[in-house]
Amino acid sequence: MTKNAARPRASRTAARLACALVAFGACIACRPPEPPPTDEPPEPQATQLRDAIQAPIDKARAVEDEVQEAADAQRAAIDAAGG
Repeated sequence: MTKNAARPRASRTAARLACALVAFGACIACRPPEPPPTDEPPEPQATQLRDAIQAPIDKARAVEDEVQEAADAQRAAIDAAGG
């Protein structure tokens, strides 16, 4: 009786193993393929946003020298006035 009792357990284990393998195979088969690597960097996507952020920074850099010269002239005027 022990031989007959072991067979249903073995067949259940084999059935579970087969189901697990089928499920695993289905999961692997459903993944999208990996894109091939490229040597070129991707094209930038957010150029308008980047330009909108960069524009005030560029404008500030452009007037920085003028502001510094005006500050130096003001300091010189204060020093010349005896301050």
